[in-house]
Amino acid sequence: MKTPGGSDAAKRRAGEHAAALVTDGDTVGLGTGSTAAHAIRALGRAVDDGLDVQGVATSYASRDLAREVGIPVVALDAVDRIDIAIDGADQVSDDLALIKGGGAAHAREKVIDTAAERFVVVVDPSKESAALDRSVPVEVLPDARSTVIRALRALDGEPTVRAAERKDGPVVTDNGNLVVDCAFGPITDPAALATDLSAIPGVVEHGLFVGLADEVHVGHEDGVTVRTAERHD
Repeated sequence: MKTPGGSDAAKRRAGEHAAALVTDGDTVGLGTGSTAAHAIRALGRAVDDGLDVQGVATSYASRDLAREVGIPVVALDAVDRIDIAIDGADQVSDDLALIKGGGAAHAREKVIDTAAERFVVVVDPSKESAALDRSVPVEVLPDARSTVIRALRALDGEPTVRAAERKDGPVVTDNGNLVVDCAFGPITDPAALATDLSAIPGVVEHGLFVGLADEVHVGHEDGVTVRTAERHD
């Protein structure tokens, strides 16, 4: 479920603006998606210029791109801390709640983004919304698909197993699981829905990121707007 986005120039400005926050010696969470990819490329150029950093990738795609541009990549369990994570989002509300998972990497993204001392979100204006109303990606154990779908319907959701593109069958995540995209309409209480989704047996992770973003960098054609929020621990 790729989300339609704004211009590549706006995405690039957001990604590069966030990448400029990284300092020598940092361990960086490397997000997934087209806007986060601009941040990874910018970090690669900085490494070429002598910046000493290492990255923890949120997906095979971000790991491969990091290696391609020369960023040393380490495993999550090999680091004591993540100084900053830079990641995209499919939708950002006025209070900086997020929906993520368009690239089916939200389980690992949530682990890394939550572990980071500073979580920076990079988006273009098309991802901004007063309130969340997109479908919420839910990563599900394959054998639990039917029971999870029934539970999602009991929460007044409309679940759809995400189909793969250019192949028959469903999307399979890097973790070997399925993704169910669940429409709830306008989400008036993201924190409560996040709690309900986490409580469903068979749900590995969901795409609601509530109270996690420290700041959001919104790229525009002529610059970048930074929105900030207090971290909710």
